[in-house]
Amino acid sequence: MRERLANIAKISEQELNLAEAALLIAMDEYPGLDVESYLRQLDELASGVQERLPAQAGLEDTLVTLNQFLFVEQGFSGDTENFDDPRNSFLNEVLDRKLGIPITLSIIYMEVGRRLGLPLKGVSFPGHFLVKFSTQDGEVVLDPFSGGSLMSKEDLEEMLEETYGTVDAAHAPLERLLTASGKKDILVRMLRNLKGAYLRRERYDKALSAVDQILLIQPDQPDEIRDRGSIYEHLECFRAALENFQGYLALRPNAGDAPDIHRRIAELSQIVATLN
Repeated sequence: MRERLANIAKISEQELNLAEAALLIAMDEYPGLDVESYLRQLDELASGVQERLPAQAGLEDTLVTLNQFLFVEQGFSGDTENFDDPRNSFLNEVLDRKLGIPITLSIIYMEVGRRLGLPLKGVSFPGHFLVKFSTQDGEVVLDPFSGGSLMSKEDLEEMLEETYGTVDAAHAPLERLLTASGKKDILVRMLRNLKGAYLRRERYDKALSAVDQILLIQPDQPDEIRDRGSIYEHLECFRAALENFQGYLALRPNAGDAPDIHRRIAELSQIVATLN
């Protein structure tokens, strides 16, 4: 699985199969997972939408039918009760349980839409992943977490206020925040969600696995190297923690937290010296 995941970093965005990559990530938690079976589920969902489309359906008809089929007939919905459940970050679990968080529901939405010829793109909006597509009149933004609902400018500004507060949101460049995300960026954001869920549960071994997968996909991520150092420190793998903190400072010598990292390096160096 990790070898296949590492290959993702080497292939183009166009060649990358987003759903397959998301399922490869899930294999770390579910070693016997049948990736092809879940890809067929996405094919079947697209077929279900296709069967319900009127003749010569346009973009609007297809979106309405997609929303009706996924969120009403099939019952996919956002997990508002246990949002932080790690299962919500695994695509196989979301397909099985029909519950997820914005990013995993968006992946399913985009992947089913892609099979229907819909030009949907992911948007790493602050605090809430979204989906968009372009029309002659501009861009349309949808929220799969809320049943594929249409997002107005006011809705987006309200989301920003919830994330940043009123003052900061007023200065946020809305157009830039709606830039389409690359597939690798989507995978990394999904893994960061998973890492956070595990850290909040003090499951440092699981959080370490998530960080390792992030760095397989995007190796040059200084913050992840720093976070891996902290996780190793919690796991009392002091030599590995020291190496990761040193690696972080090599990439970001003038980081704002550099004084704190230097202090931790000094403390870890003393601990490691006693282990020799």
